[in-house]
Amino acid sequence: MGFQRVSGGAAAGSRIIGIGVLAALVLIAAPPLGLAASTHVVQPHDWQLGFQEAATPVKDRIEGLHDILLVIITCISLFVMGLLVYVMVRFNARANPVPSRTSHNTWIEICWTIIPVLILIGIAIPSFKLMYYMDRTQDAGMTVKVTGHQWYWSYEYPDFADVAFDSNLIPEKELKEGQKRLLDVDNHLVVPVGTNIRVLIVGVDVMHSWFMPSFGVQMYATPGRTNESWFNVEREGLYYGQCNQICGVNHAFMPIVVEAVSKDDFKKWIEDKKKTARNDSAPGVSQVSVSQESASQKTASAAGIAAVAAQ
Repeated sequence: MGFQRVSGGAAAGSRIIGIGVLAALVLIAAPPLGLAASTHVVQPHDWQLGFQEAATPVKDRIEGLHDILLVIITCISLFVMGLLVYVMVRFNARANPVPSRTSHNTWIEICWTIIPVLILIGIAIPSFKLMYYMDRTQDAGMTVKVTGHQWYWSYEYPDFADVAFDSNLIPEKELKEGQKRLLDVDNHLVVPVGTNIRVLIVGVDVMHSWFMPSFGVQMYATPGRTNESWFNVEREGLYYGQCNQICGVNHAFMPIVVEAVSKDDFKKWIEDKKKTARNDSAPGVSQVSVSQESASQKTASAAGIAAVAAQ
């Protein structure tokens, strides 16, 4: 009986420990499972090491190339360090008092020329493939035009009539609970998930840079030139970026916030923006022009919404 009581107590203790471990695992896994927050947010954070979380196929490929290069440079560094250690041990003055007079070795010179060339070719092939993949998309579902100003961003949706707005930093004294200092803006760039989005980037005064780390997109906004990039956001949520081209005294106050939503929510957002634009039309415009779109605008809007829905 004594043995049975001890065994029963041990089993109960094991069950308690198992329940505790399970509870700890649930608490650790809660944020990834969405139990801690309903909105997925990708942003810089304290003590961050490495890239921000990838949100697009472009960023996935960038991380893949980075990992390959990390392996290559680690192997090269270890090989060179090994050679240096060997030379220091084998050919120091005490171990080798009479140095060799060799001044030329054909095979060594061929090897240290050919091997680095082969390594560079091996790096160049995936690098060029990634560069062409990042450059532009041939199958864009919609287009967004980004304009850099001193010191804010403007966004236009050429596929949808009357949808354009400025995006400014929210001053620190006006921040609401949950908003992020130096990162949140008054108007987000809203895009649908699962859609190839062409981004046309221009500048009107000086050079800026539209940089979204989690998208793998960094493109200069250059006056007099239209640059192009693209992205396809895979997951709904908020994504933060900033201008990373030193563009003047307020360079640090040009954040970017992209809000990725479902295609249905995006269509509703577009319709709301169009209604707001019509209601905010300047006085003096005829009622017909304020309340009705032209036939070409309707066609462009319908085509843009159909293209997004078809993605």
